[in-house]
Amino acid sequence: MVPDDFDKTAADEKIATIERLLAGHTDRSEEARILDLLRGARPRELDHLLGRLPLDRLFSGIDDRIVGPDNRTALFRLLCEERLSDLSIPTRAALVFALQRGRTGSADEAAIGKILLGTRGAELTALKNAIDDSGDHRDLQQLLYRDLDDDLLRERLLEHFRIAAAPRADLKVLSDIDDTLYPNWKDTRYPRTKEPRPYPGVRAFYNELDLAFSPHDGLGDLTFLTARPGDRAGFGEGITRKHLTARGLPYAKVLTGDFGHLATHDLMADKKYGSFIEYRKLFPEYTFVFCGDSGQGDAIAGARMMEHPGGGMRAVFIHDVVNTNAEGRAAWRAKGVAFNDTYIGHALDAHLAGLLSLAALRRVADSALRDLRDVPFTDPAQREARWTEFRRDLERVNVLLSEGERLSL
Repeated sequence: MVPDDFDKTAADEKIATIERLLAGHTDRSEEARILDLLRGARPRELDHLLGRLPLDRLFSGIDDRIVGPDNRTALFRLLCEERLSDLSIPTRAALVFALQRGRTGSADEAAIGKILLGTRGAELTALKNAIDDSGDHRDLQQLLYRDLDDDLLRERLLEHFRIAAAPRADLKVLSDIDDTLYPNWKDTRYPRTKEPRPYPGVRAFYNELDLAFSPHDGLGDLTFLTARPGDRAGFGEGITRKHLTARGLPYAKVLTGDFGHLATHDLMADKKYGSFIEYRKLFPEYTFVFCGDSGQGDAIAGARMMEHPGGGMRAVFIHDVVNTNAEGRAAWRAKGVAFNDTYIGHALDAHLAGLLSLAALRRVADSALRDLRDVPFTDPAQREARWTEFRRDLERVNVLLSEGERLSL
């Protein structure tokens, strides 16, 4: 619905005028005209204009001059300071995206800093999530830890995140990919297919955790911490995102690893733990859970996350793909790291930890059973072993359910 405090037709005429002024090389008189149109816009009209203008072209088309007006500085001051309170969260995020593209110069960094520092409370959380949900590798982690060259600004922003965002009850769900989302490394318990199939119940488990404390916010708090190497241009992350989208997780974010941390499980654990520390500084208002597997050092990383000073990690769930013995599982559980064969077992642990309701636990179990029936087993022994694991965990869940709600294979 169009806001009723401005004339949309007149606003669209202003957009067309600004676009004409930006066509080709802009001289100082054209730049001044653009600034006047933006300054004269009423609050919701300005938000409307910026939501439809080509911001990349706006920022590149207005310049500071050695002799003459510093129009680019004036534009940044207008949008990122003087009129920031008039801008919606999506528009503030769009400004950050435009400033972040290409080489982020010192003036761009300062402008981004003013947008973030000028936003507080629930709006700050919404802005950070909007930036993190960019749809490509230019997420909040990329912005703070890679694109910003000003170390003092970075530290100032992280401190602002720590003190200015309102604490939240909902969770950020962190997860590994290989052998956690689908079999693709050491797991020989499931049939290998040309396109890896997600484990039975894993997507339902992610979704229920994501929505557990904020059902009206929708999905979007799932982030994958992977040892897969990233790159400056984001090609590797783009491929990973396409794989995730093809498996029904288009909203997930990705934090990649590097070649130097692929050599050993301890190095993989170091990288994932480091990624958690970075991400926690970006979102200190949240608490977290971590999902991993027993084949790549995830248990080591998860135990360190649980021990991290200041807390923040509520639970660690490890998908056991190497048949860890009972004594080993007990030792890990003593460190707050739960090993399970199935995502029904994970959901039960999450319920017992107060992270999932009984209804959510049942939904995960029901989804896992439906997924299991679709697994294209060709080895009868392999099939029976998995069904035995699911029956065992399902029996533990059914103890908590009323007679009419109980599930069966």
